Amino acid sequence: QVQLLEYGGGLVQPGGSLRLSCAVSGSSDEIYVMGWYRQAPGKERELVAAQMKSGARNIPESMRGRFAISRDNARNTVDLQMNGLTAEDTAVYYCHAKIIDAMTSVYEYWGQGTQVTVSS
Repeated sequence: QVQLLEYGGGLVQPGGSLRLSCAVSGSSDEIYVMGWYRQAPGKERELVAAQMKSGARNIPESMRGRFAISRDNARNTVDLQMNGLTAEDTAVYYCHAKIIDAMTSVYEYWGQGTQVTVSS
C-alpha cells in the first residue's frame, strides 16, 4: 500500500522559513512526479512545486524565488523549502506523487496534509 508521510508543518512568523518533507513508501514502481500542493480555506487546491524523476521542476511563477523543491530518488523523498512566508501562504500543504507501473498505468497519491500557518 502506497503511503505519503509529510513532516514539518507548523506555525511560523511572517518573513520566516519552513521546510516540509515527504516520504513515499510502499511502491516499487517508478515515481515519476513528486511535489507539493496547497489549499487555503475557501480556495482551490493549487500546485506549489513539482519535480520529475529526471530532475525537471515545475514551479508556478508566483511561487518562484521563495519556494524551492528538492527530490531524492534513492530515498523516495521530496522536500519543499519555503522562505519569506506571508499570511497568504497559510494553507494545508499536501504531498503528491504520480506512480507509473509496468503496464504504464498511472496512479495518483496524496498525503494527509500538513498545516502551515503564517502569523505573528
